[in-house]
Amino acid sequence: MSAEAVPEGPPSLLVEQRGQALWIALNRPQAANALTPDQRDELIQIFEAAGADGSVRVVVITAEGKHFCSGADLSAGAGGDPLAVGRVARTLRMGSQRLIAAVLDCEKPVVAEVHGAAAGIGANLALACDFVLASEDARLIEVFVRRGLVPDGGGAYLLPRLIGNTRAKELLLLGNDLSARRAEELGLVTSVVPEAELRPAVAALVQRLEAAPTRALALCKWLVNRSLESSRDQAFADEAMAQEQNMTTGDSREGIAAFLERRPAEFKGC
Repeated sequence: MSAEAVPEGPPSLLVEQRGQALWIALNRPQAANALTPDQRDELIQIFEAAGADGSVRVVVITAEGKHFCSGADLSAGAGGDPLAVGRVARTLRMGSQRLIAAVLDCEKPVVAEVHGAAAGIGANLALACDFVLASEDARLIEVFVRRGLVPDGGGAYLLPRLIGNTRAKELLLLGNDLSARRAEELGLVTSVVPEAELRPAVAALVQRLEAAPTRALALCKWLVNRSLESSRDQAFADEAMAQEQNMTTGDSREGIAAFLERRPAEFKGC
C-alpha cells in the first residue's frame, strides 16, 4: 500500500507580473510573515532575476495578512552546532546579508508596501528598498536587542547612512517600535497614507516608474548607493561613466528628441 500523499499548503511567496511590474507578496500570514530560509533564498533569486529581465521595470514587495514581516522565523533553524567556528558568519553572509544586497543591487526600482509590523530582517528588507510606502498602522522595529541579538541583514549598515549615527544607535540599542509617522519624519519612509489608500498609492507610484527611463533609474540608483562609500573624485568619475553608458540607450535619445520636439517622452525601458 502506498503512503497517502500529504497535500501541499499555499505558496509562501506569491509572485505575479502585472504589466511591467513584478509584485512579490510574503504569504505566511499565520506566522506574521516571519521569513523562513527557503523564502529568503527564493527572494534572492527573484530579485537577481528581475534585475536582468527586460520585461520587468519595477519590483514591489508586499505581504498578505496583518503584518509586513515580523522578522526571521526563529523556529526554522538551519541545524548543526551553533558554536561551530564560522557557522554564524557564513549563515548571515549567504542568507540575510545576501538578501539585502540583492535588493540594493537590483537594477530596477524596488517599492516596499508596508503595513503592520516590519521587524528585524523585515524592517531591514523594507529599508533596503528605494521607496517605502506605509500605512498609518505600520511600525518599524529593530527588534534584535530584545532577543539578545546583534542586528543582521545590514541594519547597522543601512540606518547610519539613512538617519545618522545618533538616531541609528537609538533604534538599534533600544529596539523601540517606530511608528510610520515618526519613520517618515526621520526619512526612513517615503510616504504614509491611511490603510485603505496604501495599495492605490503604491499602484500610482508603480505606474510612474513603469513609464520612466529604466536604465537611467538603474544608473541613478547605483550612483547614489555607491556615493556613500566614495570619495568626491570617485563619485565624479562614476557619474561620468554612468552618463557615458546612459547616452547609448534608446530612452536617452527619446528624452532629448521629446524635449526638442516639445512633446511628452515615451520611454521604452531600453
